[in-house]
Amino acid sequence: MTLQTIADQVGVSRMTVSNAFSRPDQLSTELRERVLATAEKLGYAGPDPAARVLARGTTGAVGVLLTESVGTAFQDPIAAAFFGAVAEELAPTGLAVALLPSVGSAAMIPARDIPMDGALVYACAGDLGAVSFLLRRRLPLVFVDQAPVEGASSVLLDDRPGARAAAQHLLDLGHRHVGILTTGFGLPPGVAPDPAEAGTGYVSRERVAGWMSALGPAGVRVTAVNITDNSEEYAAEGIRTMLALPDRPTAVLCFSDLVAWTVEQVAREQGLRIPEDLSVVGYDDSPVARNAQPQLTTVRQDLAAKGRAAATTLTRAIARSRGEAGAPDGPEHVLVPTELVVRGSTGPAPA
Repeated sequence: MTLQTIADQVGVSRMTVSNAFSRPDQLSTELRERVLATAEKLGYAGPDPAARVLARGTTGAVGVLLTESVGTAFQDPIAAAFFGAVAEELAPTGLAVALLPSVGSAAMIPARDIPMDGALVYACAGDLGAVSFLLRRRLPLVFVDQAPVEGASSVLLDDRPGARAAAQHLLDLGHRHVGILTTGFGLPPGVAPDPAEAGTGYVSRERVAGWMSALGPAGVRVTAVNITDNSEEYAAEGIRTMLALPDRPTAVLCFSDLVAWTVEQVAREQGLRIPEDLSVVGYDDSPVARNAQPQLTTVRQDLAAKGRAAATTLTRAIARSRGEAGAPDGPEHVLVPTELVVRGSTGPAPA
């Protein structure tokens, strides 16, 4: 079954049948419906996708490069909400979304082998091999929660002001020994020699910089602990290390709500009251923050706005690469605001 088969049946040209599938605006509604009805009757699904890509010069798909496996990424409520917002924003454009794990097999490397018109680089380290494949393909790229390379667009959280507001909130409550619990993949887990140098990765380093911009000038004592990853297991290990110190902090600033929720659990196991004995601050304002007991003071990010911004910036970058009218002249850099949300997990420093 081919385009010509349908064309002969309807009594039109092969190009007319092709337009019915690929360029519907070129046909009247009546003619297109007649072509498609004939195709359905004969069991024809449409032109071969690979041939359409060659003919149109576009794949109709964009990629999202993940740090972790696809399954692991969707266990993270922040990542899942972001992906949902991206997909919803792209739906009216007709673009499909391909989720790309950062690692592959010898035979298939997704960033190298999957056809796509552009990609979002989501919270990946810039030196990942997968990122270099995308760069070598000269695809339009948007870096999300990751510093962009030259010539690429970005959508970033305005993390520093949010983190600074969280630290200042603790200072205003009278805390003079503050803990920082952040992700430091590749660093030895445990107490960081210099709190200002704690953490690795763009997001972690931005949040540390924001916290320290308030804590440093205030002259308070800061204890930072690096944890291997943003998970309950590593967060529990990190807070146990912090609470075992001879002079433990009276408040903890956490990389995420998940880490902060874990801090609450471990602190209670050790007989500490939240916030009377230990104040806890999260980051993201995920559902975890509202389900915690007590609910978490946290820094809110608008995940829906970030997802929409990422999708829009990527479609504009693709338009720019094609030289379309109205496309931006150069890479765009979008900063998504954050705000402090005060709830029951923070209180005055214990006497």
